[in-house]
Amino acid sequence: MVYMNTASAEEPRWLTDEEQRIWRAYMHATTLLEDHLDRQLQRDAGMPHIYYGLLVQLAEAPRRRLRMTELAMNAKITRSRLSHAIARLEKNGWVRREDCPSDKRGQFAVLTEEGHEVLGRTAPGHVAAVRQALFDRLTAEQQKAFGEAMRVIAEGLQPKDAGADLPWLR
Repeated sequence: MVYMNTASAEEPRWLTDEEQRIWRAYMHATTLLEDHLDRQLQRDAGMPHIYYGLLVQLAEAPRRRLRMTELAMNAKITRSRLSHAIARLEKNGWVRREDCPSDKRGQFAVLTEEGHEVLGRTAPGHVAAVRQALFDRLTAEQQKAFGEAMRVIAEGLQPKDAGADLPWLR
């Protein structure tokens, strides 16, 4: 939420009424969408949305395996959060860790056959939930504009600088 604080010595660049409307609609929609998808995945597979995303990343990777650092970067999460998630996925038998032969400190996350089967059973319901909640509500033109806007925002928030403060570097 954007709050107007008039005590500042230098006047902030406040959102216009239209920008405020757009910002609040975005916040409302993303909160509801994430909750909708999370509930669907909890109901159908007993996992949160973030875990599903990790399983998808692994399923799409060569040999169903990724370095933990690469997986954190792809998922846009901290290494600590990833480590906790992978521990839970290991407990379920859906993922296993393997040491990296070329880097003693590095590890791979590997999708197990059981994890691949869970993903295969869960994906149809998840795709239906995404389609119903997002794509079925937008025209083809709105979908294209939405995708372009999200790409521009993501690129702006993910600097390529070596010292960038990004979740997977923390």
